[in-house]
Amino acid sequence: MAIADETLSNDPDRERGLGVFERFLSLWVLLCILVGVGVGQYLPAVPAVLQRFTYAEVSIPIAILIWLMIFPMMLQIDFGSVLGVRRQPKGLTVTLVVNWLIKPFSMLFFAWLFLQVIFAPFIPEELALQYVAGAILLGAAPCTAMVFVWSYLTRGDPNYTLVQVAVNDLIMLVAFAPIVALLLGVSQVFVPYDTLVLSVVLYIVVPLVAGYLTRTLLIRRHGREWFDNVFLRRFGPTTVIALLATLVLLFSFQGDVILANPFHIVLIAVPLIIQTCAMFAIAYGWAKAWRIPHRIAAPAAMIGASNFFELAVATAIALFGVTSGAALAAVVGVLVEVPVMLMLVRIANATRGSFERPITRARAA
Repeated sequence: MAIADETLSNDPDRERGLGVFERFLSLWVLLCILVGVGVGQYLPAVPAVLQRFTYAEVSIPIAILIWLMIFPMMLQIDFGSVLGVRRQPKGLTVTLVVNWLIKPFSMLFFAWLFLQVIFAPFIPEELALQYVAGAILLGAAPCTAMVFVWSYLTRGDPNYTLVQVAVNDLIMLVAFAPIVALLLGVSQVFVPYDTLVLSVVLYIVVPLVAGYLTRTLLIRRHGREWFDNVFLRRFGPTTVIALLATLVLLFSFQGDVILANPFHIVLIAVPLIIQTCAMFAIAYGWAKAWRIPHRIAAPAAMIGASNFFELAVATAIALFGVTSGAALAAVVGVLVEVPVMLMLVRIANATRGSFERPITRARAA
């Protein structure tokens, strides 16, 4: 994976371009949320028209924007190096244990503790149960699409990120419904498998194939140097611009629900933020203790911290309705995830040296 690693770490233009966005990205996120809510309130025809373009509860416009977010990442994948991930099995162990043996159950605990115990005087019991259900849906679905963005911002290994996401997706196909059913305490839970499968196809398979074909064709025609130094640089801001546009659409769709429950949004956000930070700390700390390279540790921690909010929102709507407390909790997951994940990205970047120095000394010895 030397070629892929060199591409990630020795591209000063990429680092300078991302630096401009990173310094102000939290501000852009806030502005996009406000714009999205404003569009939903004052230009309701816009989300109404866009919501017509759905299939299996998946918004096609949002799917396209997510595709644009991860396509630049897919372009960088050296498929000849993917098999090399078997030399780093520890990274897969961290992400799988955190996502499937810790995360769903810790989400249930934090949601129950805050929404049904600590905040019980402020939330009706029945509504609190729905909020907990929405949190469970978030915790049972590890991130699929957005993790490519977080990996990109932390200079993660794209080949390893792809494998980590792919393995989690395969497990999610069979484990999501049973875990949700168990945690909700019911015998049968309807899960829209067509939504899950379509989301995986749209967010992983299509951009993966497109990235492979584009990379192969252009390198064959123009050479590797032109591809790395000319073509890839043209996609520098695409990922972040697509992220911001996605936020505008998401919050234009859910503006009414958000404005109707402003105080409850703050209460729901508390356990979700704690959960996100706790999962990152567990995965990232474990990876450091295991001496996993930062380019693998950072994406593994990001997968554990973030959620497949597209699936969570779609499932909450299918199970409980668009105006339900569960749907609101899933939407709040979107609201808090981006700013919190950007904070964790900064932490991961600031602590990169603590991963690299011990490895350097070991090699020197």
